[in-house]
Amino acid sequence: MAYWVKIIYDRETYVIDLDRIGAFSVSSNHKITFWLPDGGVSICIHPQSNAESYQKVLNYLEKIHHKTTVSADWIKFHYDREEYLLDLNRISAFSQDPNTHKISFWLPDNGTKMILHPHSNADAHGKVLEYIERKTGYYLK
Repeated sequence: MAYWVKIIYDRETYVIDLDRIGAFSVSSNHKITFWLPDGGVSICIHPQSNAESYQKVLNYLEKIHHKTTVSADWIKFHYDREEYLLDLNRISAFSQDPNTHKISFWLPDNGTKMILHPHSNADAHGKVLEYIERKTGYYLK
C-alpha cells in the first residue's frame, strides 16, 4: 500500500511514495535524510526549514517505528552518530568478517556501506543474522 506525500525541498516539489524508501536516518539535530529510489538523490529536511514536510515524514517514521517492534524486516540502529531505520528487504547483499563477525551491507538507493559490530550494535546485528537465515536459509555465525 502506498504512502504518498507532497514535499517541498530545495525549491522543488516532490510527490514521493515513502513506502518505496528503504532507509531513513535521523541526526541529533533532528534532520531527517532519505534517498529517492532509482536515483539516489538525498532529501534532507529539518523542522525549522520545512516544518510541514518534516511532520509528514516524521508521522511516517512513527508508523515504521511501530513496524520495527512487530516486523523482523525493519531494523532500527545507531551508526555514526545517527539513528537509522532500514528495511532489510531492500538489501541485496550482506558480508561478514570471519574474525570480528561484523556484518556489512550497503544502503539501498545510495550505496553507503554500513558495518554492524556484534557488540556495539548487538540488537541490530542479531536481527540481521536472523533475517538472513529466515530469508536465505544461510546461517552466519
